[in-house]
Amino acid sequence: MTDYQARLGLYIAGEWLGAEGRETQDVLNPATGEGHAALPLASEADLDRALEAADRGFKAWRATAPEARAAVLVKTAALLRERADHLARVATLEQGKILAEAKGEVAFAAALLDFHAGEAQRIYGRVLQRPAGTRSLVLQQPVGPVAAFCAWNFPIMNVVRKLAPALAAGCSIIIKPSEETAGSAVEVMRCFQDAGLPGDVAQMVFGVPDRVSRKLLASPVTRKLSFTGSVPVGKHLAKLAADTMMKTTMELGGHGPVLVFDDCDLDKTLDTLVAHKFRNAGQVCIAPTRFHVQEGIYEAFAAGFAERTKRLRVGDGMLKDTQMGPMANARRPEAIAAMVADARDQGARVLAGGDVGEGSGFFFTPTVLADVPLSARAMNDEPFGPIALLHPFGTVDEAIAEANRLPFGLAAYCFTENGRRQNLLGDAIEAGMIAINNVRLSWVDSPFGGMKDSGFGSEDGPEGVQAHMVTKTVHMM
Repeated sequence: MTDYQARLGLYIAGEWLGAEGRETQDVLNPATGEGHAALPLASEADLDRALEAADRGFKAWRATAPEARAAVLVKTAALLRERADHLARVATLEQGKILAEAKGEVAFAAALLDFHAGEAQRIYGRVLQRPAGTRSLVLQQPVGPVAAFCAWNFPIMNVVRKLAPALAAGCSIIIKPSEETAGSAVEVMRCFQDAGLPGDVAQMVFGVPDRVSRKLLASPVTRKLSFTGSVPVGKHLAKLAADTMMKTTMELGGHGPVLVFDDCDLDKTLDTLVAHKFRNAGQVCIAPTRFHVQEGIYEAFAAGFAERTKRLRVGDGMLKDTQMGPMANARRPEAIAAMVADARDQGARVLAGGDVGEGSGFFFTPTVLADVPLSARAMNDEPFGPIALLHPFGTVDEAIAEANRLPFGLAAYCFTENGRRQNLLGDAIEAGMIAINNVRLSWVDSPFGGMKDSGFGSEDGPEGVQAHMVTKTVHMM
């Protein structure tokens, strides 16, 4: 048994539980397609025990002083930084991203913990003005035990993004990370454990997703749902959550439009966008995907994008010279290949890539498609892979209309040096997050979330903690 496999397990009531007597699921290395561990899956009894622990943990944790909650988060952040190399290797081994990206993910997760440690001590109410002898108080209190479900694309950050605000607010939590990237989540939870987080406060379970979600969301113990994942699954979970009227935060899929105007700094824009497009092999919910380029610079943009893309080195994320790793699972290359074939059949030009990679891993070459018709599947369904879709536009109104055409509203990007146009785009584009002349949307102190089919509610920033609170008004005579 490898050290990696030996450390996998469920974490319930402060105890690590292994595969003995439980169903298991193989965890694969996407660079080779081979299995390297068996992950234990939670039984019905395990989930019952996790709910019981979360119920106990909430009663104790909400009564814990904010300074004490903050101290656990700060210590966990320190442990993440101390173990960054190990955490990054585990993430690359099971998710495929290059080591440099995995280390960056660890750094951001640690920064999230530090920020939320501060927010734990900034949960305020207010006193309303009333006649002498009377008083009205508005209180912010933790909502209760949280059921959180994570996607596999950022196996360290997504776990911390769920745990940090819940714990800062005073909630207990049951978290179900992706089974495909279980090791990263386990190592994060071990950091919380070693930082002194009481065992009843945070539980970690793995299992058949529908079975786990139905169990946790039907329980009267659970008072909040936090989900990161696809739109169809998010809508399904929202329906389950509605049966108990629980509070929800839904961070769902996107299809990021990029509006590139002819007054942009073209070379700088291309250097920025190509690097960002193929980060994590394009498996990013806020990835720039639909590149709408003004007609005057369209051909130059397409040629420059393709040239830079062809220079990217694809391979095992563990290797130092790799710039883009494999896709995370066997489903993704097949899905991207089908979208490329559909776009090509409808007249799109393949300027770079377009092929499944060589070897036994889950590789797909970085791909650039030009003149992609709006009817192509890739222009309407989230590709979630290393594919850039190029389409020309004429006027500002046409660009805005295309940016808002789809039901998604998570992230959008705009490149223009015209200040008045920047203000217009910020107001007119329907997205929860908009980057103008840059691509960074994740900051620990700013809200992360979308609108329309991309979900509702925010993570990160003060809004992330507020999403785990309920408002109570007390009128005293």
